[in-house]
Amino acid sequence: MAQEKKLVEAITSMEEDFAQWYTDVVKKAELIEYSGVKGCMILRPNGYAIWENIQRELDDRFKQTGVENVYMPMFIPESLLQKEKDHVEGFAREVAWVTHGGTEELQERLCVRPTSETLFCDFYSKIIQSYRDLPKLYNQWCSVVRWEKTTRPFLRTTEFLWQEGHTAHATAEEAEERTIQMLNVYADFCEEVLAIPMIKGRKTDKEKFAGAMSTYTIEALMHDGKALQSGTSHNFGDGFARAFDIQFTDKDNKLQYVHQTSWGVTTRLIGAVIMVHGDNSGLVLPPVIAPTQVMIVPIMQKKAGVLEKANELKEKLSAFRVKLDDSDKSPGWKFSEQEMRGIPLRVEIGPKDIEANQAVIVRRDTREKIVVSLDDIEVKVKETLEKMQSDMLERARAHRDAHTYKATNMEEFEKILIETPGFIKAMWCGEEACELEIKEKTGATSRCIPFEQEHIADTCVCCGKTAKSMVYWGKAY
Repeated sequence: MAQEKKLVEAITSMEEDFAQWYTDVVKKAELIEYSGVKGCMILRPNGYAIWENIQRELDDRFKQTGVENVYMPMFIPESLLQKEKDHVEGFAREVAWVTHGGTEELQERLCVRPTSETLFCDFYSKIIQSYRDLPKLYNQWCSVVRWEKTTRPFLRTTEFLWQEGHTAHATAEEAEERTIQMLNVYADFCEEVLAIPMIKGRKTDKEKFAGAMSTYTIEALMHDGKALQSGTSHNFGDGFARAFDIQFTDKDNKLQYVHQTSWGVTTRLIGAVIMVHGDNSGLVLPPVIAPTQVMIVPIMQKKAGVLEKANELKEKLSAFRVKLDDSDKSPGWKFSEQEMRGIPLRVEIGPKDIEANQAVIVRRDTREKIVVSLDDIEVKVKETLEKMQSDMLERARAHRDAHTYKATNMEEFEKILIETPGFIKAMWCGEEACELEIKEKTGATSRCIPFEQEHIADTCVCCGKTAKSMVYWGKAY
C-alpha cells in the first residue's frame, strides 16, 4: 500500500498548483522526458502513441478533402526567407540559424524552418504554370524549430511536431473556402476525437499570422480558466504569390497570381487533452485517442486458471486497443498506474468472476464499476467507450460554458479575470490601441472574433466608443 500511495502523492493537486500538476502528469504518466537540449523534449512511447493517433485521424480527414502529403527540406536559405517582408519580421526573433557546414562557414546562412511558407512558395513558382495545375492541396508532417524563451512540454517547446497544410488556388473565393473548410476539419476533429469543444473565429489583425491576409482560429478553455489556441487556418490572399512570382495562365490566356492558404496543428493538442480532461490521479484520455483503450487486470492471478481466462478475454476484446497487465505488481498498484496513464477502461477478472462468468468494467473518468457477463462483454465495452467519449465532451462543454462570462466595462472585465478566470465575451471598437491597453492592464488577449456574434453592449469595453464586434478575451497559454 505504501508504494501505491506514493504513486498518487507524486502528483501535486491541480487546485494547489495547476502548473506543477501539469508538469507532474506529463512526467509521471511517462509522456515525455526532458532532453539535454534546452527547451526540447523527448517524446516517450506513451506520449508519441497519442500523437500517432492524432496524426492518423487527421491525415484521413485531410485526404478526404483531396489533400496529398509531401515533404519539404528542413533548411531555408536566408535569401528565400527575406522575400516576404512581414513574414520574416514576424519570425525574426524565433529563428535558429545554421552558419557552418562542418568546419567551413556557409556563404549564405540557412534558417532551420520555423514554418515552410517560403519553401512551398518557391516550389509552387516552379510547378504552377496554367489554371489546369490548380488547385494544389498539399500537407506535410514534420518538426519545426522556434527559439522560445520560456518553454513547457507540449504547449511551447523549441522544437515541436506538427502538420502544415499549404494550398494554392485560382481564385480568392476558392482560397477563402479552403481556409474555412480546414478550420472546420480541425474543430470537428477536436470535438469528435479529443472531446474538446472549440470556439471558432477570426483573429484580430494584431494577432494574425505574419504575412497572412486573415487568420482563423479554434480556441479551447483549459480546466484552470486559461485559453489555448488549438489550431489555425490562414488565408494569404495573393501576397506571397506576388513576393515569389507564382503566376498562372487562366482560361482567357491572361497571367494571374495564385491565392494561397496555410493551416496547422501541433503537439500542443496533447497538452490540451491533459489540461481539459485530467484529474488529480493523472491523465484521462478520450477513448478514440487513447493508445490503450482497455487494460485487463487479473485479480489473484497466481490462482489456477485466472491468467488463462484473462488471456482469453484479451483475445475476445481484440477489436479494441487492449493490453493485459500480468506483471507481479499488486492490483492496487496496477489500478493507480492505469489511472495515471489515463487508460479509459479497466477490466478486472478474478476467481469469483470466472466462477460467475463475469468481469468488472471500471471507467477511468467516473470510476463507475459495471458488472458484465463475459458473454456480452464485447458489446458492453463498445457501449461504455462510446458513452465515455460523449460524456467527456459534454463535461468539457459544460465547464467551458460555466466559465464564459460577459463584461460591459473594464471594472467587470478585471473583476472576472481575478475572481473567476475563463473566457470573457466583450464588445470591441476594432482599434488596436484598445486591444493593447486591455492586455497591458489585465494580461488578457483577444482570442478571436467569433463567427457567432452576440450583442453584449453598444460600446467598446475599453474606450466606450461605438463597438464593431463581440470578441472572446482571456489569459492564454
